[in-house]
Amino acid sequence: MSVTTTTAAASAATVTPATPVTSHPAAADRSAAVRVPGDVDNRATYISFGLAYLLGHGSAAVSEGATPLLDLPGWLPMALLGTGLAVGTVQATVAALRAQRAAAEPDDVLSGKLLGIAWVTAFAALFLAITGLTATLDLPDVQSLLWPTGSGFVVGLLYIAEGAQRRNLLHYSLGTWLALTSTAALLLGSPGLYWVLTLAGGGAYALAAILERRRLAAPAAPQTS
Repeated sequence: MSVTTTTAAASAATVTPATPVTSHPAAADRSAAVRVPGDVDNRATYISFGLAYLLGHGSAAVSEGATPLLDLPGWLPMALLGTGLAVGTVQATVAALRAQRAAAEPDDVLSGKLLGIAWVTAFAALFLAITGLTATLDLPDVQSLLWPTGSGFVVGLLYIAEGAQRRNLLHYSLGTWLALTSTAALLLGSPGLYWVLTLAGGGAYALAAILERRRLAAPAAPQTS
């Protein structure tokens, strides 16, 4: 009788499997989902455009108006702004292509390629629009107002598109802020327009560069085992 009882107990012990812990895979999935596939470091782009805003618009702000703070050559603000925008556009295109190479899904790869091309297309279209408008209306001085605000508006829209495609809330929010402040600055005229772009735009880029570092550092936290 005792032998039968012992055998039955042993069989029950060996047949009953241990219940696996299901929380571990879920935690790993949540940790891995912190970084979105195709996500890239945008700090180089933010710094390039931020310097363009601070130096280009800043020099225009202090040298324009009835009582300018500094006597600077008229070509200097546009030269600083154009150089910064050119460098920033290259950095943004490289970032878009890097995101495209890191993407795993075919749709994400195509979106990355199109966004990279969109930077070149957008600024080419902006150049044609401003050049054609000033030539048609015979108002060459309008370029000094349209380039700063138009470039900020175009960059803002591109950031919104990239932020939505990459699911990057910081990038999307920065684009929204730039698009709104750049167009609203037209209501102030010169030199108030340049002060708005310098402080609101340049300050936003500086803040975004800091927040981008924190955003990229967050996924690097050790995963729970």
